[in-house]
Amino acid sequence: QEAQGEKFGWQSVVPPPIPDDQNFAFSPVWVAAVKYGYFNDEKLKAWYGDRAYRQDISNLASLFPVSVSTVTGTNWWRLPQLPVNSNPWTFSKSLDLKRWQSFYRGLGSSNAAAGILIAPHPQTPAQDVLLALSKFDPVIEQLRQDSKLPYSRFPIQYDGMPAAILLPHLGVESQIAQVLQVRAVAELQNGENEKALGDIKLMIRFLDANRTESFLISHLVRLIILNFTLQPIWEGLADHKWSDAQLVDLDRELAGQDFLADGKFSMRGERSLEIADIEFLQHPTLAPAHLSFLAPLSLVPMLANMSSDDGRAMNIPRSLALAVGPSGWLEQNKLSIAQFNIFWQLPIIDENAKIVSPAKFHAAEDALDQEKKHPSLKNVMVSLFIPDWHNAVEKFAHAQSSINLARVAIALERYRLAHGEFPESLAGLAPQFIAQIPHDVINGGSLLYRRTPDGQFVLYSVGWNETDDGGVLVAGKGDLSHDESKLPIDLNQGDWVWKYPAK
Repeated sequence: QEAQGEKFGWQSVVPPPIPDDQNFAFSPVWVAAVKYGYFNDEKLKAWYGDRAYRQDISNLASLFPVSVSTVTGTNWWRLPQLPVNSNPWTFSKSLDLKRWQSFYRGLGSSNAAAGILIAPHPQTPAQDVLLALSKFDPVIEQLRQDSKLPYSRFPIQYDGMPAAILLPHLGVESQIAQVLQVRAVAELQNGENEKALGDIKLMIRFLDANRTESFLISHLVRLIILNFTLQPIWEGLADHKWSDAQLVDLDRELAGQDFLADGKFSMRGERSLEIADIEFLQHPTLAPAHLSFLAPLSLVPMLANMSSDDGRAMNIPRSLALAVGPSGWLEQNKLSIAQFNIFWQLPIIDENAKIVSPAKFHAAEDALDQEKKHPSLKNVMVSLFIPDWHNAVEKFAHAQSSINLARVAIALERYRLAHGEFPESLAGLAPQFIAQIPHDVINGGSLLYRRTPDGQFVLYSVGWNETDDGGVLVAGKGDLSHDESKLPIDLNQGDWVWKYPAK
C-alpha cells in the first residue's frame, strides 16, 4: 500500500510549519481566544509563546467569549431564552430575527455584564441585532484583515499521544461563525448586502483554516461552519438580494470547496491517529524510562471507556490481555484497522469522480458487523475505533451536495436576473451562468429540478436512499409541534433539497 502512495505513519499527516507572518492561525484574535480559554500558562506558551501577553491580545481577550449569547462572567443563569436554529435553510426557512431582537433586548436589560448596546426604543429586528453584535466589531475586523494571509496552520502540539492532543480553536471558530451568520442575515435585511457578502467570505475563510488538520473533529466543525455560511447565501437568493457580480463572487468562493476530498483526507488521518495511539502505548515517548513498561496498561481504561455499557465488562479482560500479552496482538490490531480502512472505507468516496456510494457504505457496515460478531484480541480495536467516524461519510456527502445545490441555485438566480424568470430546465445554465453544472454526488447523475406554479423551483439530490422522492425533505426525530427548523434533517430518508418558501 505504501508503494501505491498510502502513508500510515502519524508524521505523514502532520501539516508542515509555515511562517508566522503568513499564517491566518496567528491572527491576534486566535491568540486572544486561546488565552481566554486556557488557564494553563504552559499550554498557552506552547501555542503562541510570549505574544499571548501583548496588550493588543489582552484587549481582544476582554471581548471574549465571542458568541451569539454574549455570555460574560456569571450572568449565564439570567439569560433570556436563546433562539435555537438547526440549519433553517434546509427547511426553506429564514432566520427569525424577531426572536434574536427579543433576546438581545432582554439580555441588554437584565444582564449588564454582557456589555451589549440596546436602543432606548425598539428598532427593526435587523437594526437591534446589529447594534447588539457591534460589541464584536473589533474582533471581526481584525479577522477580516488577517484573513488575507495566504496560509493557515494552528500551532497544534503533535507530540505525545495523538488522542490526547488539544484543539481549543475549534469551539471558538464555530462560535464566531455563528455570530457572522446572524450578522450577515441582519445585514441583508438591513440593505447592507456588500457587508453581508464580506461576512460570508470570512466564514468561507474559516472553512479553509483547518483544512490541513487530519482530525475528523476538525472537519466536522467545518461542516457546522458550512451550514452557518449557507444560511445567509440562501436568504439572499430567496429574497433576490444579490447582484449578478455578487453572485459570481459567491460561486467562485464555493467552487473552491471539496468536502469529498476532505472527507477522504480525514479518513486517512484518523487511520494514522489510531495506529499512532497504539504505537504510543507500545513505545511511550513521554513516560519516564523506569515507568515506560506500565504504559500499555493505559489500554484498560481507554478500551473500557470506548465500549458501550454492555460491552465494557467484556473489553476489560481483553484490554488487560493486550496490555500484558505479546506485542504481536497490538500489531494485528494496527493491521486490522489499516485493512478495514483501505478495503472498506476509502472506496466509499471516489474523490476523482466526485461520487459517494451508499452501497459501498452499507457493505462496509456489514463488514464491521462481521468484525463485531467474531471478536478477538487481533481485531478488538476495529469495533471500537471505526464507529466513531464511519458515519461521518454521509455528512461529508451531504455537505458537498449542499455546496453543489447552492452553486446551481446561484446560477439559476443569475438566469432569472437576465431573463426575468427561472429556466424550464438546468440545461441552459452552462457555460454562461456557471462553468459546469455539478452532478449529484450520490449517483453521478443530474441534479433534479422543476419549476413550481408560483414561479419558484425545487432543486434536489436523490439523497442517501438513492430514491427520487419528489423533492421531499424528512426531518429528524423530535418534537415538530413548534418549529421543525430546530431539528436536523434526516439524512437517511427523503431528498436533499434546495427550495424557497412558496409565494
